[in-house]
Amino acid sequence: MAVVTNPVPGELHPECALCCLFHSSPGCPVRGAMVTKKKTVKVEAVVLDKDRRDKLIVSLSVDGGDEWIRQLAQTLQDCLALTDPMQQIQLVKKAGSQLELLSEEETSRGPLLQACLHTMALIYTSLLAKNPLRRASASALSSVPDWLQEQTVICLSACLSDSLSTVGSDHSSYSHLIDSITACLDAFPLGERCIHRLLAEVLPFLHKALSEYLQLNSGLAGRHVVQAQLMHSCLAAVKASMLVVQRSQELISAALQAVHPHCTLQLTLSGLLDCYTHILTDENFLQAVQSTAGMAVVLLTRSVMGSGDRVAAVVAGLLQGSEQCAECAPVWLTQSCTGLYDSGRPAGVSLYLCHGALAMLNWRGATQGPQREQLLLLVPHTLLALDTSVKESSTAMVVARVLTLWSGAALESLQGGLSSPPGLLHDSLRGGSELQGHLLEHVYTHWEHPLDGVRHQTRALFKNLLLLHQHSSPLAFSDPYRDPYFTQLTHNLLGLEWHQRGKYGSLACLVELLGAGYLLALDPQLPSRLLGLMGDQTLAPYASDLLERLFVSHKAQLVEEDGTGGTEAGMERWHQTWVTPLLQVLCRARLDQTTYILDYFLPKLLRCSPSSLAHMVQALQVTPTCSAGPPGSRGALGALMTCLRAARAQGVVQSEEGLWGGLVPLFLLRQALVHKHDQVRMDALGLLCESHRRTEVLTSQEMELLHHFLPSSLNSQSPGVRQLTVSLLKKLLCRVKDSGQSLQRRLVQERDQGQKVRDQHILDTYKEFLCWLCESLFGVLLPGASFSTCLTALHLLCQLAHLFTFNTGSDDVFALGEVVTPAQAQNVLYCVASNFLEVKQLASALLRQLPPSAVGLQEPCRMQTLLQAALDLSTSTKPFDSVTAAHLFNLFLRQPALPQALLLCAQEQGLSFQPPALTQPQAFEALTLETNTLAVVQYLLLCLKAEVVKAESSLLLAAASYPLYGRAHCITAALQQLNTGCLTLTGQWRNVMSELITVSYRMSDVVSPVVQSSSPEGLIPMDTDSETSAGLQRILQEIQPRDTNDFFTTVRELDTEPSGQENGPAAPTDRPQHDSTGGSGEGYRVTAQMVLVCCWRSMKEVSMVLGQVCQSLPLQTSSKHSDQGLITEEQVEGVGLYFRQQLLQSRHRGAFELAYVGFVRLTDMLRRSGSRTLQQLPGRWLTEVLQEVKSSDPSSKLCATRRSAGIPFYIQALLSSEPKSSSCSLLKMTMRELTALAMPSPDRATDQTTVPQVHALNILRALYRDTRLGENIIPFVSEGVQAAVLGFTSPVWAVRNSSTLLFSTLITRIFGVKKGKDEHSKENRMTGREFFTRFPALYPFLLSQLEEAAASVDSDRGQVILHPSLFLLLLVLGRLFPSPMDGSSSPLGLAPFMPFIIRCGRSAVYRTREMAARALVPFVMVTQVPSTIQTLLEDLPLEAGPRTQQNHIHGILLQVLFLLRSYQTDTHRPQAAGSDISQALRPRLWLASRQNLCLVTRAVFVDVLEAVCGPLAAPVGDSELKELREETLALLMASELVTPGGPSAVCGPPGTTQYLLSLARLALSASVESPLLWGMEDGNTSRGPLLLGCLLQCPHYEVRELALGEVLRRLERERDEEKGEGQISSHWPQETIISNLTTLALHEAHPQSLAKVLQVLSVLSVNSDLLWRDGLRNLTQTEVLERVLTLAEGFAHSVELHCASLTLASRLVVHLVHSDPQGVAAVACLGRWGALVSQSCGVEQNAEVKMMAAEVLVNATPTLLTSPNLPLGVSHTVSLWRGLFTLLQDEDQDVRDRAADFISNLPTHLLNPDVACVSVCPPVALDMGVGLLCQLFQLWGQVPMGILTLTEWLLGDQEQETATAEATGLDEEDFLFEKGDLNLWAEPVQWARLLHRHLGVLFKAPGLTALNQNQAELLRLSAQAEALSLATQQALEGLPALPQFSCTIEHARLALQQERATLVLAILGTLRQTGLSG
Repeated sequence: MAVVTNPVPGELHPECALCCLFHSSPGCPVRGAMVTKKKTVKVEAVVLDKDRRDKLIVSLSVDGGDEWIRQLAQTLQDCLALTDPMQQIQLVKKAGSQLELLSEEETSRGPLLQACLHTMALIYTSLLAKNPLRRASASALSSVPDWLQEQTVICLSACLSDSLSTVGSDHSSYSHLIDSITACLDAFPLGERCIHRLLAEVLPFLHKALSEYLQLNSGLAGRHVVQAQLMHSCLAAVKASMLVVQRSQELISAALQAVHPHCTLQLTLSGLLDCYTHILTDENFLQAVQSTAGMAVVLLTRSVMGSGDRVAAVVAGLLQGSEQCAECAPVWLTQSCTGLYDSGRPAGVSLYLCHGALAMLNWRGATQGPQREQLLLLVPHTLLALDTSVKESSTAMVVARVLTLWSGAALESLQGGLSSPPGLLHDSLRGGSELQGHLLEHVYTHWEHPLDGVRHQTRALFKNLLLLHQHSSPLAFSDPYRDPYFTQLTHNLLGLEWHQRGKYGSLACLVELLGAGYLLALDPQLPSRLLGLMGDQTLAPYASDLLERLFVSHKAQLVEEDGTGGTEAGMERWHQTWVTPLLQVLCRARLDQTTYILDYFLPKLLRCSPSSLAHMVQALQVTPTCSAGPPGSRGALGALMTCLRAARAQGVVQSEEGLWGGLVPLFLLRQALVHKHDQVRMDALGLLCESHRRTEVLTSQEMELLHHFLPSSLNSQSPGVRQLTVSLLKKLLCRVKDSGQSLQRRLVQERDQGQKVRDQHILDTYKEFLCWLCESLFGVLLPGASFSTCLTALHLLCQLAHLFTFNTGSDDVFALGEVVTPAQAQNVLYCVASNFLEVKQLASALLRQLPPSAVGLQEPCRMQTLLQAALDLSTSTKPFDSVTAAHLFNLFLRQPALPQALLLCAQEQGLSFQPPALTQPQAFEALTLETNTLAVVQYLLLCLKAEVVKAESSLLLAAASYPLYGRAHCITAALQQLNTGCLTLTGQWRNVMSELITVSYRMSDVVSPVVQSSSPEGLIPMDTDSETSAGLQRILQEIQPRDTNDFFTTVRELDTEPSGQENGPAAPTDRPQHDSTGGSGEGYRVTAQMVLVCCWRSMKEVSMVLGQVCQSLPLQTSSKHSDQGLITEEQVEGVGLYFRQQLLQSRHRGAFELAYVGFVRLTDMLRRSGSRTLQQLPGRWLTEVLQEVKSSDPSSKLCATRRSAGIPFYIQALLSSEPKSSSCSLLKMTMRELTALAMPSPDRATDQTTVPQVHALNILRALYRDTRLGENIIPFVSEGVQAAVLGFTSPVWAVRNSSTLLFSTLITRIFGVKKGKDEHSKENRMTGREFFTRFPALYPFLLSQLEEAAASVDSDRGQVILHPSLFLLLLVLGRLFPSPMDGSSSPLGLAPFMPFIIRCGRSAVYRTREMAARALVPFVMVTQVPSTIQTLLEDLPLEAGPRTQQNHIHGILLQVLFLLRSYQTDTHRPQAAGSDISQALRPRLWLASRQNLCLVTRAVFVDVLEAVCGPLAAPVGDSELKELREETLALLMASELVTPGGPSAVCGPPGTTQYLLSLARLALSASVESPLLWGMEDGNTSRGPLLLGCLLQCPHYEVRELALGEVLRRLERERDEEKGEGQISSHWPQETIISNLTTLALHEAHPQSLAKVLQVLSVLSVNSDLLWRDGLRNLTQTEVLERVLTLAEGFAHSVELHCASLTLASRLVVHLVHSDPQGVAAVACLGRWGALVSQSCGVEQNAEVKMMAAEVLVNATPTLLTSPNLPLGVSHTVSLWRGLFTLLQDEDQDVRDRAADFISNLPTHLLNPDVACVSVCPPVALDMGVGLLCQLFQLWGQVPMGILTLTEWLLGDQEQETATAEATGLDEEDFLFEKGDLNLWAEPVQWARLLHRHLGVLFKAPGLTALNQNQAELLRLSAQAEALSLATQQALEGLPALPQFSCTIEHARLALQQERATLVLAILGTLRQTGLSG
């Protein structure tokens, strides 16, 4: 078992110790190995100033010396003369090898050798530490021979000494020197000798550097970037000083002992200690620096005092802050550490000193003195004391890691001291000891910490605690299975709830220690239990990790037990344990529950045992592949695909090994590729595409399967499926590319001619496949194609462009440029007009990859037309049109002809525009892009300026004809394409940017009166500010009618003609609306919505423009050259002030949310800028706004409503830009200010003090919600909760409202996002210990608040007293629960809360009593539930009395009921403990009888009896339970439900319905749910039917509905069991009950109850005909059918009732057909039924109705739709088929999937063998369905009718489409965002082509000659088609240029009509050619 160990002194580099604490690097002793991406280090050449270099070259050129030295000198001269670093590295390496060859005998020690060594030393010291050239220099210097080493050290020391003595005041030179010192000690022996030689200079220098750094840090407040750099320098200096001290310990000790007390070295060391102390006690330093300083203190202490026991005593004194323990230390040492002994030192000091002690002291070995052992035991106590005082999560992380380090050190001490007798250390570390108990409590508290790192360290600590017990306990070491500590711990862990994530890691540690067999023996169902948890996304990773540990360990144990001879039997056991449960889950569980099994578990299982694949395949093939399993599951076929795919991806099996023909037949793969379930299709596709080897050749079978898969899978509504499809096909295309390249290389080298031919054939097949793929994908990009089809096709085409190429002149074998036609490229271009942003982006990216000749932008005419379209779209009133325009402009930016085209547009518009000219005819692409971007921005800016001027005079006219936001959006998009780092036209850009900023301000001024008004959505003037009010009144004067107030509900017309004034604003007119948008387009219809959208979107775009400008453009600063920057500091500050104004004054959420986005960009830029002024702006702005919030009152401009509008966003942006690695001083300051403002105080009763409190609460809510603040906000959660709870006590509604919102946010922040619909889910809870450990301040606060609230709850006085914050307290406490692992005595226990919660149950408020009951449940441990219930019940009165308090009784009963239900759902409850509860209940049964006059308490007592006596286990003995059931039944039979009298009337006293429902639940438990349990089994007693009959005849409809629901559930449960087990149907219910049900169906008045009755009868009628009776008369099936159809027709408005009646009617129709196939045609109402079903398939119907229709049609498929007898007649049958096809194209995927199931119900003679009894996806089902209908037309002898019917379907319903088009057009004009009912999935063009294809097949059928009798119909169809074709052509010609962009929907509709008409005319033409139609 792996052990977490601590490093050993002498071997530890400080980098390693810090790695242990803060990083996850390879070899890290805490985190373990982790793969990290290797950083590429920049190589830089040696750069020396000219004088020094010349001197060196001269010194290397002197004569003298032998040949070897001259060669060395020449090499160094060449090195100095070069500038290429890589060449210099080669020469330095050459010099090193030349140095190595020098021999002492043959070499003269002259000046030339000295010059060479000096040069080498100078090169080394002048380079940066991480430069590879420096490492090469160190290597070269290290290679000098021994006789030359001293001289080399002297030269190196001289160079370093020179650097130390000449260092300037520049801190960058400090950093370089510190790096040089560190590098000398990094595996460089000569460097280490050099440092020893210069110790007297190095240590003072480091002291000086550190001192100056500390002094400099104090003046850097607010400059976070510079401060972060200084922290890095400080860290490097501390590390360097540690290294020097660590490597020079002997020298330091000798020097301190040899010289007088006040020597220089002592002073230096004392100064260093002062610096370390300063760092440790200053909380503004980063934790990494402080932790290193802690290590440095301990290291220096050890260096001064040696390694004896005295060091441990001194370090212990430092940890405790006690100077008494430091008496043995030198006085100067103690004096230097004075700050560490201060009682007021920060809590973190002891933490970092603990880390230092563990890292710097030696814990390995048996010679530990008593002081050392005491120190080792002191460390965990010190760390555990920090648990409740630590607030920051980062500090909690350090605590966890240091504790893990400690456990490793303790383990080493035990392992090293095994020979010594057990002592204090063994006793303290053994399981069950006090220290072990505290450490386990720490583990249980932190194992679900939000930070992954803390959880990981907690698990490592737990593992080491197990090992500590094992090494300190003889029994645990010799036989761990019998050790009681391990046994108890395992039982406790298994007994915990599975939603606690820490449980899994702890169990994994036990598996590692004890083996899987140990846990499986205790819990054999563990594998199935863990697999069941894999459906939860939050638990799946933990469960899969534990599963892997278990099955790997189990396999190893079985192999070890069985030996080599018995492995087969062992593997069979292993398969039964692990593989069999997996296959059951895969076959039967819902797909969403198995996602994580596939991701996490199955691959691990196959890696562990690859041979298990054969077992899986064999087991799954035994199961019939057509067994689909429960609804929603993948079935055996899906499970087979899943296992094979996982195996293929793991490399367990290859396709050439016979995958397709061996393990799985080809037809199964074909079925899986078109399966109904997405996951099955994806698994089959993954099996095709994923391969362990990227160069594996794609076989022809695989290509054919992809041909089969692709057409039906492009149109998927699921984003996940689309993404996975693209990802898998990308893998396949990569295989094609890689294997193709491999084949091409082999072709060149291959000599075997036959192999060459085969390889060439494969390449040709590849090319054909890629061409087919391209044509298929381009072919679906048609007008009217669905969003999902376009998206998938464009994604795949982009992948093809990326992996291959669409170039036309390329030599690449796979170049696909010739495949692309101009028409296909134009279809891609028109995709840019899509309303979906992702489609626009993909189409734009693809167009850049397509051949320019196909796209056609190089043609001037085409370019001009598209440019004009883009300019028109940029002024459209539809917001998405401006996005289209921006994408078009981005396409033009790379076209050299763009400036000329813009010039032509300007001339047409009469604008004075001169585009920038290209300086070079053949300019680089970057220059063309820059010039074109500048031209576009200039042109759009020119247009925008003119439009702003117009808008200033008439905002209404601007909103109607040229909203400003489109132009601004296009400018922002163009700027985003620009690489601002290398601009050449800086002068022009500077002018443009200045102008752009100015125009943006003007644009904002125009629209700001609207978005800053008090009610921007309605433009209601309520502002008191005169300027705002005046601007708003001017707008309202312009747009509001003069006589009425109908502006906000009707359209307003605006005349564009001047009225009396030449340039005055347009005046409203009183023309009727229908004249305002005539064909001339002279008028505009303007709504308030259009004005508002124009304004807020304009504000949004101004924010985006300004944010983009500030973020991306270079800044002009004094430190930069003036030519580089484009914007000035003053402009940036002005933009910041603009954002401040917008965020603090805007009322419209859309406006200030998007201003926030722009402001975030600005603040990020400010932090990164090099300007000191700009860096300090965020801090200054934050201080100013906080001051403004403090002083705000009702007259303030700050918005106090709308959750403070933009103020929280403003503060969020300022805080979130603060670097996470900094000390977060701004966040801390802000939170202190805000929490102080949010807290109420007695003197804050006025408006002047309420407004700041509201602002503070709203801002706090935003900050707690901001995920970017991360864990830095957690330390302030306690104060936030207190502010929210206390805010509820305020008399001001606004404060209470803001407190509510803040409280809700904090609950989510603390307990996590709700993971399900259950508000009280255990997943969103926390143990009380963990909660109060993380937020210790809340313990006394919540307790005192609850005590105060409970004191006010007293219902005895008969008055309602509701404490304001009681609900909040109960909500918080209801989410806490005691962990069974908690200790018995805990300072933060939950026991003190219980009495107050129980007392809250006395409240006079019903909701309070209920919440108190709910809050009590988690506080009671499951083992204490029986005794707690017993205590509560004993508080109930034994008889009725005058002082009986019903509220008190009700509260107690609710608490008992909630505790019982919790106990029954707990999976780890103890066995029943006797009859105490029964003995307490039975004397109090009067509370459920008529003696108790309160029906509410009577109802709850009945609920308690039902919970105790029901089928779920209760803490009552069996004998007592039987007696209690008898008494309960007696009460039930005597109750008002059975016996007349009492509250049985519909309008009874309060609580009647609740009481009767409780009785009904009890009666249903006895008669329906579990009659055997109550002794009511059929045949023995008639009480069961009697009770059920009473329920069904109860006058209260709620009771009837409840009873019917339970009956329905039982019937469905029995039906499912019959399907699964083949059982014979039971005889329940009896005839009397069925008679009651049929009577109820005929006379029930309540709709919900009637629907339930019909649902029950639908289930009952599946197996048999029911006898229907109306009074004394029996009804025939036909009469019943007529009545049910009348119900369905009359209740079409009630979805539930309509669906239930039509379902029952369908059952009756099927029975009629079965019983009398010939006579059924005479039943007149069958036509009504067919019409109702067809109507239910309509697009306009509710999803539930369509789902019901699909269910009906699927069930009717074998009986009605495919019957050769046509029981409904041909017209009704065809109508039903049409309805089925409509459902198969429905937008709702569930409806489509259910309708596709008709394939499974087809008669065998109509089935295709490839898809026998397999569910297929809707597109395939649609294709098969039309083909099947054509086949049926032939079977029925109705081929002529079939041709006419399909042709009519192909032509479409023109009247309906025209009406839809008119409605769509109206929507587009009147409602800006209303899109109408659009089906985003259906593709009418593909449907038309499908019909056309099948018509072609039907033409070849026999019986076609009968068409001659239908000449009139054919002529009518021909005339309709010709008329449609002509009308469509005329309409298309009447559209404007490029209608695909300007009127996309209309163009798509007309294109579809044209396609339909063309296809119909082609069909009729074919008929004429055959001579059948005259």
